[in-house]
Amino acid sequence: MAAEPSRPGAAPESQEVLDALLTAVFVLDRALLVTYLNAAAQTLVGLGPNQAMGRPIGELMRGADALPPLFERVLAGGEGVVQRELSWQGPAGLDRILDCAVTEVTIGANARVLLEIEDITQHRRLTRETALLAQLDGSRLMVRQLAHEIKNPLGGLRGAAQLLERELLDRSLRDYTRVIINEADRLANLLDSMLGPVRPPAKQRVNVHELLERVYRLLRGEASEGVAVDRDYDPSLPPIAVDPNHVIQAMLNVGRNALQALEARDTPAPRLVLRTRAAINVTVGARRHRLVASIQFEDNGPGVPPEIRDTIFYPLVSGRDGGTGLGLGIAQDLVSRQGGLIEFDSAPGRTVFTILLPMESA
Repeated sequence: MAAEPSRPGAAPESQEVLDALLTAVFVLDRALLVTYLNAAAQTLVGLGPNQAMGRPIGELMRGADALPPLFERVLAGGEGVVQRELSWQGPAGLDRILDCAVTEVTIGANARVLLEIEDITQHRRLTRETALLAQLDGSRLMVRQLAHEIKNPLGGLRGAAQLLERELLDRSLRDYTRVIINEADRLANLLDSMLGPVRPPAKQRVNVHELLERVYRLLRGEASEGVAVDRDYDPSLPPIAVDPNHVIQAMLNVGRNALQALEARDTPAPRLVLRTRAAINVTVGARRHRLVASIQFEDNGPGVPPEIRDTIFYPLVSGRDGGTGLGLGIAQDLVSRQGGLIEFDSAPGRTVFTILLPMESA
């Protein structure tokens, strides 16, 4: 909806320029009532000019607690002020990250307060995605180096134990060689898990909820007593082209990680929710996708420890005692093979890992 002019006689060219800006622009009177907002500002607050004009900015930006002190400083005669990375929950309940600037200006004979807001949520997301993809490349390199260093001597160790077992006359001593062989096999399987599937994904069109239901049943069976595992599906999601085995394993790794986080500490009313939604115009890596399946695993546990948030998808990084730190790294690798990505948002009491899978991928 086009914005109304901020004052009678405003030049049409100025109106068009303001509406073409990606920055949200609000003009307020000294009572902080909205006298003008451009198209980007209307999109930000989810209201047209008829609904927004004349209302207090505090109503339109409810929950942006860092803004009132900025207005107070400017109205008290201070210079323009800037607030970087202000967290705000937008009209649809979406969390936004905003850069805000407040200045006092004179328009005609009237003193006005100019509020400029740049929504940097998408920029932050793209920066984080780039870091995650770079992290994935680093993880793969590290895993291959580890496998190269470990697999060769491990095979020699297993072969020597087999030869020794054949030479032993005392059968009771073979129990020891059997331990060596079994442990060598276990470590070999662990390395294979770190490397992940070597074949390209065998994609087929599937209903993502059929895959998620299998994961749901497994997670519900593995959950400790008292841990609730719930579902919140969007049944309108169309089929997607993925390798079912890869996606199921990635979902299981993410879901099990959430269960382990819930069980590691004494969380009151522990709960894991499996949720599906459709996301529109999402950029994954260097590609923009019109429609993406968003598969979320939300838990109310203690959250990801701050010290590992930047490296959580690296192998051997774990916030749990006794954890291998392999599950999330493998899951990220498997999802990336489908052209997707795993993101997460974490705070104490609410952690959400989101698997993004393009719906148009072949």
